[in-house]
Amino acid sequence: MAEAERIIGTPDDEEAGVSEESAEGGATVVGRIKRKLPMLLVIALIAYALDLGSKLLVVAELEPSGRTINVIGELLQFRAIRNPGAAFGIGEAYTIVFTVIAASVIVVIARLARKLYSTPWAIALGLLLGGALGNLTDRIFRTPGFLEGAVVDFIAPAHFAVFNLADSAVVCGGILIVILSFKGLDPDGTVHKS
Repeated sequence: MAEAERIIGTPDDEEAGVSEESAEGGATVVGRIKRKLPMLLVIALIAYALDLGSKLLVVAELEPSGRTINVIGELLQFRAIRNPGAAFGIGEAYTIVFTVIAASVIVVIARLARKLYSTPWAIALGLLLGGALGNLTDRIFRTPGFLEGAVVDFIAPAHFAVFNLADSAVVCGGILIVILSFKGLDPDGTVHKS
């Protein structure tokens, strides 16, 4: 445990430029200055606010009229739909399951955030958190009711599923997490050598 704390550091480690190599596993902690929790929270807040604002606008302007806005001809349109399922409308009968999954993602991110020293991981987890909160808000507060609400989707590319900004944030955050994992970078700033 002492070796792990020496490599990863503790939340109180604030010294700049830490760069240590472990005797075991070839892991390196590079350039850790301080925890990245504030960065994660700012990114999550921005992603959440953009998603919430766009959905409020869509519900107020597009949904009542049933209107479609051509952004790039028919290649990209904005039109309001309510999606009780997951991506591509899959699993409409499992809305509560998707609500529990979104809540679980938020809990996991909160646990990871305690030892977050990596800027790329802060960005990825911030996007994931903001997107999960955006869709969870819909699941909790939109009709037909608590924990069963349908998500507001409105970005409609040609020949693709209709989605929203929260979905985009979750996908971008997920892709970044996969890339960081393949590069061997951990949320605590540890870099694993191949």
